Amino acid sequence: MKVRTAIFLALAAEVFVAALGVFNYGWSIEGLQATTRFSGRLSLLIFSFIFLLHPAEKPVLRFYFSDRYFLIFAIAHGIHLFELLSYVYLAGIPLELYRVAGGFLAYSLIFLMPWFQWQADRGKIVSARFHLLGMVYLFYVWFIFFMTYVSRVNGNFHGSHAQHVTLMGWVCVILGIKIFTLFFKKSN
Repeated sequence: MKVRTAIFLALAAEVFVAALGVFNYGWSIEGLQATTRFSGRLSLLIFSFIFLLHPAEKPVLRFYFSDRYFLIFAIAHGIHLFELLSYVYLAGIPLELYRVAGGFLAYSLIFLMPWFQWQADRGKIVSARFHLLGMVYLFYVWFIFFMTYVSRVNGNFHGSHAQHVTLMGWVCVILGIKIFTLFFKKSN
């Protein structure tokens, strides 16, 4: 897939989830919260593909997300961040530094990774270093998704407990698949 097409589809999906949030909850703080929640789930879906398929199945990632798949995730999750910060501001929710520090690092990696990928494609970063950077990126961002759902399952956020448990289960399943794939690949 071409990069422009993938970006357009990611933006269209974000517009769809925003419309879904507004349709179900109206033009209200609840609508923005729902939009933010749906956008986060879209980001998790995109990340799941990248987490499971990078680096072994790059052709599949390129087919669905273009050769700039880290950029597609950064755009989608950047939109989620904008919605999240808007919701936090408009709802008057105070930010606690110790709670946002891990997310800040994750977002920094998310926004830097497309540049690292571009540099690796140009030969400016050696393959082994990019591979290591990619593994650190994938597992750290996975960890932030996991901690997000741990917090939700523990009841620190409003919403459906069953959905939070299901999504946390999904995050755990993709870790199991990734570890199995890495182990299986090394044993062959």
